[in-house]
Amino acid sequence: MSRAEVETVLRCYPRIYFACHRRHVRDEQSQKHLSAHQATVLDHLDEVEGTSLLALARHMGVTASTMSLMVDRLERGGYVRRERSPADGRRVDLRLTPAGAGIKKQQKVLEPELIAAMLQRLDETRRQQALHGLELLAEAAGEMIAAGDLQRFLKGGAA
Repeated sequence: MSRAEVETVLRCYPRIYFACHRRHVRDEQSQKHLSAHQATVLDHLDEVEGTSLLALARHMGVTASTMSLMVDRLERGGYVRRERSPADGRRVDLRLTPAGAGIKKQQKVLEPELIAAMLQRLDETRRQQALHGLELLAEAAGEMIAAGDLQRFLKGGAA
């Protein structure tokens, strides 16, 4: 693999993301709009498994105070709840409410209509080539995750 191949992915992916990413998410129940950042926070939470605010902030690369403000808004909106951890009463866990789980389920990073418009710009042959390439990259990403390579890399080890 060459440096140029890595540069190609680094050059191309942001262009696709910028053109097609979802700017906000609408709650179909309440008709409220959430920012993409708020929807991303919901994506990292679960209805059953609790997550500490500090762990969530670290994972998302923000300060605990920044995350606290975001969680406050999501809690006021009815998407997140804070509960004492059953394992450690000093710790507060964050969990999705049913409304938060609904947003998480409908949340897509990219806007389907924009993806369709982008794909329509390609003829059939090039479209199939592009889709096949994405499938191969997704397959390699899945293999990295299954092998634990992501965690080793993120912790500073060799992948």
